[in-house]
Amino acid sequence: MRFLYASLAWLLAPVFLLHLLWRSFSQPEYRRRLAERFGYGLPPLPGPTIWIHAVSVGEVTAAAPLVRALRERHPRRQLLVTTMTPTGSRRARDLFGDTVHHVYVPYDSVGSVRRFFDWARPELALVMETEIWPNLFDECGRRSVPLVLASARVSKKSVRRYRILFSLIRDTLANGIVIGAQSETDAERFRALGANPARTNVTGNIKFDFVLAPQVPELGRSWRATNAAGRPVWLAASTHDGEETLLLDAHRRILASRPDALLILVPRHPARFAGVATLIEREGFSGVTRSSGNPCGPATQVFLGDSMGELTQFYAACDVAFVGGSLVRIGGHNLLEPAALNVPALTGPYNFNAPDIAEMLTAEGAVCIRSTPAAIAAEVLGLFADPAERERRGRCGLAAIDSNRGAVSRLFALVEPMTRPGLAPGAGQSGV
Repeated sequence: MRFLYASLAWLLAPVFLLHLLWRSFSQPEYRRRLAERFGYGLPPLPGPTIWIHAVSVGEVTAAAPLVRALRERHPRRQLLVTTMTPTGSRRARDLFGDTVHHVYVPYDSVGSVRRFFDWARPELALVMETEIWPNLFDECGRRSVPLVLASARVSKKSVRRYRILFSLIRDTLANGIVIGAQSETDAERFRALGANPARTNVTGNIKFDFVLAPQVPELGRSWRATNAAGRPVWLAASTHDGEETLLLDAHRRILASRPDALLILVPRHPARFAGVATLIEREGFSGVTRSSGNPCGPATQVFLGDSMGELTQFYAACDVAFVGGSLVRIGGHNLLEPAALNVPALTGPYNFNAPDIAEMLTAEGAVCIRSTPAAIAAEVLGLFADPAERERRGRCGLAAIDSNRGAVSRLFALVEPMTRPGLAPGAGQSGV
């Protein structure tokens, strides 16, 4: 089965390349640094690395506490962060700057993977959340590189898909891999797929251990004082195609009752900024874009956040937040950011990317699920009119985060034996 997979990966490499080129028509960054994805053109490295892989924006953000802890505890080690997407790459640069090395993860073909390993020389590999790559993982085993799946999760749907290749996935997961699962449910699913029970642990969700930059609340207050002083403000964050029309419909209903309300609209992907700006104008709203540098005036109805790295500032500036990717079948985005800022949140019905977090925050009263423009508008208007309820929901969210922290320290209990001073590549694998 592994031979068949390796052969298929090699045969599909041109298809993968064509897919990247096709995506580059809407996101030109996919055309850049193509060689990295096949293990070529990698920048020089001064020595062996601790390697952290985080596929895109959400996983990079989730990995931030782990990266910072590794940097603090092992300041002389080289840290390498890989991603798959340009937005993940930008997020890694924004969060870590030049304190880590960054490249795209190689395509999962044998040649690409081996070239990457020859270059990176990882002493330890940490793969975030949901990524399972048979050739990458097999190469860790061949080179005796300790491999940890950090904050690992696997959905019911993924289990069904992986069972089609059960023998390959079983052999991949049984190859000395240590799993730090988000929950007992995830741990049991990994065991069912063939993971070694003795190496499968529940460490919790590392996303709860994130720390907001201390200046975020003040940035939010400053933005609001300049752009929306005395006005009710709601935020639609990380939205996708198909959601903006529904959310603008909700805003139209809100304006019928609160003409002074302001919507901050932040699409998930930069490639869509111009299209959403056109949609706002076409729908008849008075809008201002972040990229224009102009402040909102009294007549501004929608502020388009067409920038990267400022979403937490907008959370800090609003009264109520809607978290996108949830009105369409994307699976929902990070509900913890508004909770950490005492902001009551709404989300749509599709939250299968992190169902445990969505269910917990809903049960705690910090988040409510609404699926239609009328229901979203009614909820936002109700919260505008009830500051005490906004405060109560905000406190519930913050308390839920605080009670679930600690995943990084539990993960380090697994990782530290593999990162002790003087550890040579491959040492300690069999003893984990």
